[in-house]
Amino acid sequence: MSHLSHLAETLIGSEIVKLGNAINERIRNGEKIYNFTIGDFNSNIFPIPAELEALIIDSYKKHHTSYPAAEGVLDLRQAIGAFIKEWEGLDFTPSEIQVASGGRPLIYSLFKVIVDKGDKVIYGVPSWNNNHYVHLTDGEHCLINCTPENNFMPTVEDIRANIKGATLICLCTPQNPTGTTLSENSLKQICDLILEENSLRGPEEKKLYLMFDQMYWTLTYGETKHYNPIALNPAMKPYTIYIDGISKVFAATGVRVGWALGPEKVIGKMKAILSHIGAWAPMAEQRAVAQYLLMNKAIGEYLVQFKSEIAFRLRSIYDGFIALKAKGYAVDAVAPQAAIYLTIQLNLVGKKTADGTLLANQSDVTSYILGEAKLAVVPFSAFGADAVNPWYRLSVGTSVKEEIPEMLAKLEAALEKLS
Repeated sequence: MSHLSHLAETLIGSEIVKLGNAINERIRNGEKIYNFTIGDFNSNIFPIPAELEALIIDSYKKHHTSYPAAEGVLDLRQAIGAFIKEWEGLDFTPSEIQVASGGRPLIYSLFKVIVDKGDKVIYGVPSWNNNHYVHLTDGEHCLINCTPENNFMPTVEDIRANIKGATLICLCTPQNPTGTTLSENSLKQICDLILEENSLRGPEEKKLYLMFDQMYWTLTYGETKHYNPIALNPAMKPYTIYIDGISKVFAATGVRVGWALGPEKVIGKMKAILSHIGAWAPMAEQRAVAQYLLMNKAIGEYLVQFKSEIAFRLRSIYDGFIALKAKGYAVDAVAPQAAIYLTIQLNLVGKKTADGTLLANQSDVTSYILGEAKLAVVPFSAFGADAVNPWYRLSVGTSVKEEIPEMLAKLEAALEKLS
């Protein structure tokens, strides 16, 4: 058999997509499973905003079906600038905005613009796909193992210990997979550290950049607040590239309109790469989103209802896990802060099932919970963490809230059978 490229031979596909597909196949075969794996939405439960849907339909009726500009149509980039200014107080011109078909091509093109072979990339684990993008660009992995005590976020001390020679730092807040956020003070200190490091680098040296993935920034709950680098320290603007879009804020994962905000030179090079890949958001959707982003009243009303429904699911499941913990079961959960994710713990390695089978590792635990409780969740090992990590991502975007008590009861019954 002939060999393929080194990249092809060593690349690992998305573990989350693979798991989600396997669960969906079981559901299609008639098995009742409480599927909390995929970071997506059931569009019958969480439809996109009605105004946006009408604008998309109208855009197709107006035959907006030709190639868009490689950087995104101008009216959309202008609307993104106005939206970000209104909602976050940030100033970006159209030349500092790049549109693509969601966050993935933007992250890939950003890595290709900044990271050379062997360049050090700092990222915390668990985190979404940073390990794969480093591999795609032949970078040097610099992993920070994050803990629940720090909201599963890298600390300034973690970054300081690894910052020398680094080219890119990857932060995501609110974070996929944990649903936790980076505090104001922590982010401010990390920004100060980046600025200090760049001040020490000579004119011929690469600067250190920050990829700031804020795809979930509107989805915060309770007292949780979202903070961003440039608002905390305007001096970060030359070194910060935001990844953002409509996928999560408007339950519009399949509409495929994302954007990056950053220094004009970086954005221009991202445009050049994307012009060869052709990963454009469709013209009709771009035209529709350009109009919708200016509808502040409609957006505000949508977010109130949308966030209320997501928060109810997160809180209900969290309360259920804490109740199970209080009964003595080896489970736990982190109080929901943001996004559509709940971090849960299934600390069951070493337990035995009713037939005497030992749960020898975390993979056994995952399989047991799926088989016995019909609960499908994603282990943090799918997000770059160690295989022994007992924490999981539980995503509520497809959750039927009336089924939550039933799911918790089945989980308790499965836990009760362990010894």
